[in-house]
Amino acid sequence: MSPLTVFLCFLSFMGYNKSYIYIKRPYQEEDSLREHDMRNTLNTAAVMLLCMFSLFFIRPDLPYITAFLCAVIICCADRFLENDRGFGLFCILFFIAGIPDPDFTLFFPAAAYGLFRRKLYPVLAAGILIFFISSGTGRNALSPLLLCLELFGFLTAFLLSSETSSRECLEEQLRRTQDDSTERDLLLTEKNRSIQERQDYEIYTATLRERNRIAREIHDNVGHLLSRSILLVGAAKAVSRDASLAPTLDSLDATLNSAMDSIRASVHDLRDEAVNLDEAVRSLTESFTFCPVDYVYDAGRYVPRDVKYAFISIVKEALSNIMRHSSATKVSLTIREHPALYQLCVEDNGTQIRESKGGMGLTNMRDRVEKLNGNIHFFTENGFKILVTIPKRRQDDETDTDR
Repeated sequence: MSPLTVFLCFLSFMGYNKSYIYIKRPYQEEDSLREHDMRNTLNTAAVMLLCMFSLFFIRPDLPYITAFLCAVIICCADRFLENDRGFGLFCILFFIAGIPDPDFTLFFPAAAYGLFRRKLYPVLAAGILIFFISSGTGRNALSPLLLCLELFGFLTAFLLSSETSSRECLEEQLRRTQDDSTERDLLLTEKNRSIQERQDYEIYTATLRERNRIAREIHDNVGHLLSRSILLVGAAKAVSRDASLAPTLDSLDATLNSAMDSIRASVHDLRDEAVNLDEAVRSLTESFTFCPVDYVYDAGRYVPRDVKYAFISIVKEALSNIMRHSSATKVSLTIREHPALYQLCVEDNGTQIRESKGGMGLTNMRDRVEKLNGNIHFFTENGFKILVTIPKRRQDDETDTDR
């Protein structure tokens, strides 16, 4: 095999190595650690191949083969040994072996690649020093081409290690950037969801306030006008002496009363639907100054009307009983919505005698809950606790106002 053929093989190998590093297909996904190991293996093989170019200048005898096998051991240690100090010790022994046997210096660049990659510069400096000291002895030391080849091997090891380190740093930065981008996307998604929920809640609250305003306007304006018209028609019927007008006045009176009933029903429906359970209970807790209230609301916006009014009435009665019959210093109030039921819990740490279970307040609570097919329990251990559970209705049983 001619030297030109070996040199062309070396260039082809280096070209394959660079293509493996830089020309990866976009759809090829490999494990990062495995890719780095493969890249380091190819770089080490390239440096070893460059060191074997020394065969063009010397004959492979037993010392040369021994140096070659020791270099292979050093390359394997670089591949599998994770401890930098252990690898540095192996390299020092390898460099020391080059003092009596200059054939070892021919493979110093193979060890230099691992030292460059691991940044063990003191050991590397010792190896280069031993290389120049040994270059003055031995049968191969005086060959200028061989010396240039070894220096080129050191340079190649440095360039490959620098290139690999730079690429690994860039890949690490890319992974961190991707992780940060993914984290930011998750945070933005969560923030957008919170903003959307907040916006929906504000729209829902504004809708309830507008219903209240419409109900108030109808009651104050249209309702008063109809009441006045009914009174006028009644007065006209009382003072009228014309019998022919009596049917007309009666029909007008019935029509106005029917309209008044419709207006009154519409106003009540609007007001009932406009009640926000969370805001209503929160206003009760804010106006309760007897002791602090720990309030938790964990229910949806669309709670049936009868459940809302039952909970509001029970909370009012419970807070009133705490003020009158308790020495509590803290109240815990929780409203939760479960898949099959609504739950209300009012608990305090009072120790004084409470209203008996036959009292009017607790009886009214029990009546309200039983009308909704719910359950109510009273506990007197470590204070006083009211636990209310109301099952959800089936969709077929719900009215339009409950939805």
